[in-house]
Amino acid sequence: MKRPNWLVLPAPNADSMDQIQALLDKGHLHSVCESAQCPNIGECFANKTCTFMILGDICTRNCAFCAVSHGRPLPPDPTEPEMVALTARQLGLKHVVITSVTRDDLPDGGAAHFAATIRAIQEKTTATVEVLIPDFRGEETPLQQVIAAQPNVINHNLETVPRIYGAVRPGAGYQQSLELIGRVAAQRGQRPISTKSGLMLGLGETKEEILAVMDDLLEAGCQILTLGQYLRPSPEHHPLVAYIQPDTFEELAHIGESRGFSQVVAGPLVRSSYHAAESYAAIRT
Repeated sequence: MKRPNWLVLPAPNADSMDQIQALLDKGHLHSVCESAQCPNIGECFANKTCTFMILGDICTRNCAFCAVSHGRPLPPDPTEPEMVALTARQLGLKHVVITSVTRDDLPDGGAAHFAATIRAIQEKTTATVEVLIPDFRGEETPLQQVIAAQPNVINHNLETVPRIYGAVRPGAGYQQSLELIGRVAAQRGQRPISTKSGLMLGLGETKEEILAVMDDLLEAGCQILTLGQYLRPSPEHHPLVAYIQPDTFEELAHIGESRGFSQVVAGPLVRSSYHAAESYAAIRT
């Protein structure tokens, strides 16, 4: 299928790209913007922001939609939490977004590393912190480690609808991910942590299935939802079934907010951390 006009973007500014890349390289850091081939990298780097990807750049899983490399990762870098915090401070970030590769090779799935990174940012900056976490294989203790560090937002993407979960997210489970969001939401009485999740569209899902997932997320206690267009990273990845029209995204955003989400960010170029600072600010006002 020919890529529609609304998905054709200008080339990123080379100077902006080089500046952010130099900072990341200096701290031996990775960004999901590069590793996941995010279409918004030019806009975000030009605005001097990025989403940090901790625990290396090699994932232990092989999801059919994801451009991140998979294989056998290196041990976590103990200096990484501090370097993320220092780089966030250099960039002047007011809202720091951290994600990771999935690390099924680690006993805690990398939860302690997440917690250390959150605390380092809290100590060295005044920024709010958002984390996009893996499922930790459904285990409670690693999740509680992250919650105890008290990030402002915990995001865990469902990614797609239950019917095609096995084809898109092998090694993960729809119900397991939904329950993780519910366990974070259940902490809201003790810790003011916002909950967030996201879906990719264009994988073959129906509108009715999307609405059913919305209902599941609301019942679990999810507050912020992101909806974006799936873009196939390569011919080896899951096939692209459809390009979703921009007005369909607008309709879904309206439906989601009318059903009870505090914020729905929807559009062809939307990704989990796209305008994350604005989304968090909107639900605080």
